[in-house]
Amino acid sequence: VQLQASGGGLVQPGGSLTLSCAGSGRTFSSYVMGWFRQAPGKEREFVAALNDSGRRKSYADSMQGRFIISRNNAKNTVNLQMNSLKPEDTAVYYCVADPRSTYLNRSPGGYSYWGQGTQVTVSS
Repeated sequence: VQLQASGGGLVQPGGSLTLSCAGSGRTFSSYVMGWFRQAPGKEREFVAALNDSGRRKSYADSMQGRFIISRNNAKNTVNLQMNSLKPEDTAVYYCVADPRSTYLNRSPGGYSYWGQGTQVTVSS
């Protein structure tokens, strides 16, 4: 089982970036999937999650209205569209998945599978 995140990079403040995560090794269509991030010297932080159908979504307060999470079950992928990026959004972003519950958990311990992370840097 593998989650492969991509799409990170350097972007200016106010810019946009879309992260993508591809799952392999099994079908993730019944899993809760989401994103966490970790900035240097800080704890891992919940970003967003969505249920198996994609109809239920949850966002961290600081991302609400700026980030959009979506999924394509036919392609086994989950995306994170990030708009109006700020320097404080700089972090390594991790894709996550979990089959055990339909609850959109905001705790890292609620997810069984983690991708390798992709770096997002917001700087002028």
